[in-house]
Amino acid sequence: MLAFGDLYKVLQVDPEAEREVIRAAHRALALKYHPDVSSGSHDRITALNHAWGILRNASARAAYDHARAEARRTPEVPKPEVSHEMRTPMPAALRGKPSGSVLDFGRYAGWSLGQIATADAVYLEWLARTPIGRSFNREIDALLATSTVTKAAATAVARADRRPRPGRRG
Repeated sequence: MLAFGDLYKVLQVDPEAEREVIRAAHRALALKYHPDVSSGSHDRITALNHAWGILRNASARAAYDHARAEARRTPEVPKPEVSHEMRTPMPAALRGKPSGSVLDFGRYAGWSLGQIATADAVYLEWLARTPIGRSFNREIDALLATSTVTKAAATAVARADRRPRPGRRG
């Protein structure tokens, strides 16, 4: 029922106004905002006609006033804010010792590049490709090369542990 907002505000009248006052306001605003006039608007005249259609009928106006009073009595529940931002889970605490430059932007603001390398190497790869991260490219390349060597060594150790040793049956 309240799709057009407050009908009294649409017609720019007081809720206690008499029918003749509401009719005069509708006529004046309809002349001003009719689509054939240069300042006219189809949406505005539709809202004006809808408001006049309800407020000119005594029973429809009474029903509208009742619904309006009920809406004021019941507090409006705030709608939760919808964010389309894709948030990436953050580590609970900083990992490792601070080493290298400290970022003052983004989700890792306050973290050093060394700490980010231990927590999220993919972020460093992304940062190296962005314009804001170009100033850190040498440092990022060194950290990624070190983490790649470390990962390769860890993978080799893990593979060696999985191989059956001669003389043992697994």
